[in-house]
Amino acid sequence: MDITPVVAIISVFGVIPLVVYLVHRHKERRALIEKGMDISLLQGEKKCSTLESLKYGILLIGLAVGILIGNILDAYTRLNEEVSYFSMIFLFGGLALLIFYSIAKKQEETE
Repeated sequence: MDITPVVAIISVFGVIPLVVYLVHRHKERRALIEKGMDISLLQGEKKCSTLESLKYGILLIGLAVGILIGNILDAYTRLNEEVSYFSMIFLFGGLALLIFYSIAKKQEETE
């Protein structure tokens, strides 16, 4: 299995936006310093959100279950490999986000 296309796609859609963001942030901070303003205005409040961690944890678990179910469908049914994997990844990823939404909604109501 050749991973060259995957690395190329990640490079294009990951590295280029990161570089653009960093260059823009640097220009913005330099302009604030030139005007004599405080850089702490850009930083804002840093908060460690347990809901954010929960969301990504549930999403990754859903994606992993989708990959496992896709593998089972690929091995034991006549579905194409691409169809079985992609459909299950999207299905279980979406279900994971719906589960997170219901958990976050319940926590919001108790506060």
